Amino acid sequence: MFLHTADAQTGACYGTLGDNLPPPPEVIALCKQYNIHRIRIYNPNPSILEALRGNTDISVIVGVANEDINGIAKDPNLAKSWVQNNVLRYPNVNFRYISVGNEISPLDSGSAGIAPSVAPAMQNVHNALLESGLGKRVKVSTALSMGVLGQSYPPSAGEFKSEILASYISPIVQFLVRTQSPFFINMYPYFAYVSNPRDINLNYALFTSASPVVRDGSYQYQNLFDAMVDATYAALAKAGGANVEIVVTETGWPSDGGTATTIENARTYNSHLIKNVQKGTPRKPGKPIETYIFDLIDENQKSPEIEKHWGIFLGNKQPKYQLPFAKKHK
Repeated sequence: MFLHTADAQTGACYGTLGDNLPPPPEVIALCKQYNIHRIRIYNPNPSILEALRGNTDISVIVGVANEDINGIAKDPNLAKSWVQNNVLRYPNVNFRYISVGNEISPLDSGSAGIAPSVAPAMQNVHNALLESGLGKRVKVSTALSMGVLGQSYPPSAGEFKSEILASYISPIVQFLVRTQSPFFINMYPYFAYVSNPRDINLNYALFTSASPVVRDGSYQYQNLFDAMVDATYAALAKAGGANVEIVVTETGWPSDGGTATTIENARTYNSHLIKNVQKGTPRKPGKPIETYIFDLIDENQKSPEIEKHWGIFLGNKQPKYQLPFAKKHK
């Protein structure tokens, strides 16, 4: 069965770049133990998908690896075989979304050659899902970074970079409108703060400001996360996607390895995040934001050093700190 559950809005990203990670069945058991009912994986890892079999109380975003996108865009049969091998083969896994790539941008030298293929690949994957009877239940999108926005302050001025709007963003947004799929965005107040600590207060980035910090017309912002989400909503509206929902496919705070990286700051950010996303934003009050914390477990093979410390769990499965969804089952 492919189920959608009306559970809490917050899940976690399950990265695998570590040599001390528990085996996937133990990670899935850990998620269940701590009431984490949504996960995101970056490629269709067979060991993880096998571990998810029968655990339909956990929904999953599965990624199409960036290097597979050009082929899938050119050949609908490759899209069909991808869906067959990585979705249909696991009928008792609760697939929620498919993300065609992660942080691809025409402005990034590493992924510029893939960018023209993203929208056609999304369409081919969607068509394959439709053919298999899953097109209405398993939605297709692509996860972008905040780098695709040319303007984000004040939030109502949010807009996509003009040089990529027509060629890259518009075809993606049109697809999402057509298929009623959400816009995926990786959103890090941490990096915004460390790149501009003069203008961005740490409390504003950590959800701990006592009063509104940014006033934008009738909208008042007490935290940077809401401002970034609403800037993205404003950009989507200007690009013809006023009714497209946003899913925050990555956000979090590192506990070591850089500026303002402490376990306490990581706990503060993520615990407030879990509560905050239930309330919506000033632009869309009462509309919860589906959000995925990066990262589930520290990945010790990532670099630079700061990239190793985003996990809410250590490699030995111990939580670094308590979180609102992390109520351990007896």
